[in-house]
Amino acid sequence: MKIKSKSDYRMFLDEDLKSLNIEPSLKNKLTHDIWSFQKCLRKLEYFLNCKIGLLSKVYVAYLRLKVRKKGRKLGFSIPPNVFGPGLSIAHAGTIVVNSNAQIGKNCRIHVCVNIGADVRDGMKAPKIGNDCYIGPGAKIYGGIELGDNIGIGANAVVNKSFSGNVTIAGMPAKVISNDGPKTYRDIK
Repeated sequence: MKIKSKSDYRMFLDEDLKSLNIEPSLKNKLTHDIWSFQKCLRKLEYFLNCKIGLLSKVYVAYLRLKVRKKGRKLGFSIPPNVFGPGLSIAHAGTIVVNSNAQIGKNCRIHVCVNIGADVRDGMKAPKIGNDCYIGPGAKIYGGIELGDNIGIGANAVVNKSFSGNVTIAGMPAKVISNDGPKTYRDIK
């Protein structure tokens, strides 16, 4: 899902804010670095996908530089139009994502994650469904598909496809539970 209109842009921002679990206050607008990065990334996506014209191209170039600068400060290398709405980046620290990857809505991603391309074909990158949890240090690569509601454990190496509603972990990754992360969140 990509931002295709002003209403999509607002919805993406609202969902990201909700996923980050922060209040839309002036203090957070000024001091929350991850939220600032995500707002800038979403604005870049909006202008890339929706605006046409010379002024828009100049502004897109400015936004690309701003996203890169903020990303370097936080350790993120996240290209536009990869994540659906509801992105939640847990911590500042190294996160590298290939521009050909596709990740659905409500993704929680932790530090030291790498989502990369296939070693033989750089155009093939992972497709990850909705409601995913990517633990610290996970490495996900290749032209694989991961279903909805999938949990990826810390330091997992994922190089093959898995269906949804499971938790995977290990090197190489294998199913360790037939419950996805959403199931755990729903338990009180």
